[in-house]
Amino acid sequence: MGTKIVIATRESRLAMWQAEHVRDALTARFDVEVALLGMTTRGDQILDRTLAKVGGKGLFVKELETALEEGRAQLAVHSLKDVPMDLPEGFVLAAVWEREDPRDAFVSPRHASLEALPHGSVVGTSSLRRVTQLLALRPDLRVEPLRGNLDTRLRRLDEGAYDAIVLAAAGLKRLGLAARIRALFTPAQMTPAAGQGALGLEVRSDATALRALLGQTIHRPTFLAAHAERAVSRALGGSCSMPLAAHAVWAGEQLVLDAALGHASEHARPLLRTREQAAVADEAAARALGERAAAQLRAAGAGGYLAA
Repeated sequence: MGTKIVIATRESRLAMWQAEHVRDALTARFDVEVALLGMTTRGDQILDRTLAKVGGKGLFVKELETALEEGRAQLAVHSLKDVPMDLPEGFVLAAVWEREDPRDAFVSPRHASLEALPHGSVVGTSSLRRVTQLLALRPDLRVEPLRGNLDTRLRRLDEGAYDAIVLAAAGLKRLGLAARIRALFTPAQMTPAAGQGALGLEVRSDATALRALLGQTIHRPTFLAAHAERAVSRALGGSCSMPLAAHAVWAGEQLVLDAALGHASEHARPLLRTREQAAVADEAAARALGERAAAQLRAAGAGGYLAA
């Protein structure tokens, strides 16, 4: 037996699926032994407030990074959309894996689509990105906070707390719950979050051998697309308190990047949108594409939105 790798993971059903998926792929390809270290993060524990009010998406990764720092684990597996744009010193994303469906899903026990919801219906989400885009599509809706893991959110929907909720399609599909999806939003209707649907593998920056091994597993099209998406957010000072969306798709060797920014508190303000595209062959070109999209949003008035 070769190297032993311990994966730090949140203990939600989806996070465990993702960690097991990475474990199985690594053991099938390399001479490694892989174990899982399940952990509960502060992001999992604090359910009565929005992430923007309690410290952001970093609450989902800090305990995992502590396990890496202390040597209790060597690798952390994340939903890439939950990974802060700037990692703490001493940590790197060693790999990004192929993206699942990046779209947002409309889930409801009684209604077939967003358009079919009666006037004034209650829709659950705690994502500011989704809030602003939902209200751009249906300003008559009541959008109410919804925290918790995927199973908790579905249970609250089934208990009648909401008429519908919006979830990432990737998580539903990975857990075999695609039948719960009543409709999928097109990226034009609801632009996904940066990195949505992709897995990010985080390690200590000094883990040279592990970084080299994981580097062989990078899905380059997803990696470059996500790099461009995350560059938009980084250039705008992105956090979960910013209703920002960024989604890139390939058209041959061209990467087409759409970005949208809403107003964090005045949700009736129009969405700012931009589209940029370029031939992208490496990280520098992907980053430059994202930075151009951010500059276009600033030119459209993003400064006033970001001040909120």
